[in-house]
Amino acid sequence: MLRYVVPFCLLALSWAQDCQVANLQVMQNFDKTRYAGTWYAVGKKDPEGLFLLDNIVAQFTIGDDGKMTATAKGRVIILNNWEMCADMMATFEETPDPAKFRMKYWGVASYLQTGNDDHWVIDTDYDNYAIHYSCRLLDADGTCLDSYSFIFSRHPTGLRPQDQVIVTQKKAEICLLGKYRRVSHTGFCQNSESLDTQ
Repeated sequence: MLRYVVPFCLLALSWAQDCQVANLQVMQNFDKTRYAGTWYAVGKKDPEGLFLLDNIVAQFTIGDDGKMTATAKGRVIILNNWEMCADMMATFEETPDPAKFRMKYWGVASYLQTGNDDHWVIDTDYDNYAIHYSCRLLDADGTCLDSYSFIFSRHPTGLRPQDQVIVTQKKAEICLLGKYRRVSHTGFCQNSESLDTQ
């Protein structure tokens, strides 16, 4: 019975809460050094036109100057049916809130997406899971018209059961419960040439 009650309570929370982007809570006392390293995307809420589909692995690095950069690799489909592995790069501009970054990203190949988006860390324990959020377009009432979000794990096999409970709660708090799809890891990018080699 409990397994039915908990999702219902979380759904009720998402209905009742304030979904204005400015009021969303991010990670307190965020430590980008602990955040650095390899993360596997295991869940994703898609926006309009986000390019990477699955097999997404991101590597965050802190440079000698203290700036954070990232690379990401994932499967894409171009020309309607051509599957390739794409390489993306990003730099991060810090803001007064250490968990909120402005992210400039681009593809190694010229025909991949480029953009400037938010990279907000909603929650992480640094060792197992992290929840990313970005709003690309605000509505007049302060809610988000076009958002995307990644659920990251340090493990390609996915989240631990105890992490799933926390992540589900956070999905509700950012008004995205039920909006995610699973991101698979099949080894596609380990066995394929990247777009930048073409």
